[in-house]
Amino acid sequence: MELKMGKETMKKIIWLITFAILLYVCARNINVVLECIGVVWGLFFPFILGGAIAFVLNVPMKFIERHLFEKLQKKKNKFALRMGRPLSLILAILFALAAILFVMFMVIPELGTTFVSVGKRIEWSIPRLQEWLEHTFRPDSPVVEWANSIDFQPQRALDSAMDILKNGVDNILSSTVTVTVGIVNTTANTIIGFIFACYILLQKEKLSRQAKKALYALLPENAVVYIVHVCSIAHKTFSNFVTGQCIEAVILGTMFFICMTIFSFPYAMLVGVLIAFTALIPIFGAFIGCAVGFFLILMVSPMKALMFLIMFLILQQIEGNLIYPHVVGSSVGLPSLWVLVAVTVGGSLMGVIGMLVFIPLVSVLYSLFREWVYKELKRKKIKAEEIS
Repeated sequence: MELKMGKETMKKIIWLITFAILLYVCARNINVVLECIGVVWGLFFPFILGGAIAFVLNVPMKFIERHLFEKLQKKKNKFALRMGRPLSLILAILFALAAILFVMFMVIPELGTTFVSVGKRIEWSIPRLQEWLEHTFRPDSPVVEWANSIDFQPQRALDSAMDILKNGVDNILSSTVTVTVGIVNTTANTIIGFIFACYILLQKEKLSRQAKKALYALLPENAVVYIVHVCSIAHKTFSNFVTGQCIEAVILGTMFFICMTIFSFPYAMLVGVLIAFTALIPIFGAFIGCAVGFFLILMVSPMKALMFLIMFLILQQIEGNLIYPHVVGSSVGLPSLWVLVAVTVGGSLMGVIGMLVFIPLVSVLYSLFREWVYKELKRKKIKAEEIS
């Protein structure tokens, strides 16, 4: 027995020493380690991208499959059993593309028209501004001299913008090989990721069984049970987050459309769609839509633009304090305070992607930590409800 314990202790010591040596070597050659991580990331990026695409598309695909084919599949309908999953995937892809194209074709042309209107409005306003300044200040005033020196011509401004764009394109084309390789790599990664996502969605039950078999073969049974438990929590949390975020975006966009229609604001449909789309970015996304909406309305009526800003602040308070924490916060099982913390930290570390990822990620960690706390309280025979 003592010999056995000695061997186990020796084995642990060897593993600890090996780990310490590896950690020391990695710390001494951190640049090489980072380069290796970059190479590995580049190799696996298409599959990571495919997993992310599959995860997002899985939400509408499950909804379509459940409502259109589930009853027929239970009745052993051959068509539903064979074609239910592929048709659901195709419909989910078409739905996602339709949503993106709808936003693009609604927002981009309107923004182009508005920029043209801005140029004409500025050209119309400058002579009146110069005339007002001449009546308000002395003729030899520096303000009047500066105003008289303004010579705004929309066509010249457009030509200057085109020259800047042309120079930028020329600079890009000067490194054609680099750009071509980058475009080819991005296109190839996207295509591979999309194909991988479709394969995952079409074979997700089979892949799940294969992964469990591999885990049971490699790891102890207790470890596999815990890993499956964590993956189950993560899947449920991320799916609920995607669903909750989409519901919250639709609610916010609808609120803006209704309020802007009631108060006869211009661009009600456009701004509603834009805010709904940008609201997919947690908490802060609606402010991007607000900035664009304010600019659009400002070109029509400065007073209504100011009223729109006030309306936005009111609706944002309602959305931020009532709708978002309850719709998204409850859907991921995360208290409102931690939703805000997750968005802030995720945005600081990884930008917009971090905002989208950190809420469900923090929710998973919060759920696991909560389970551990209650387990420890139970082990120590302490009742949680008695703690004040």
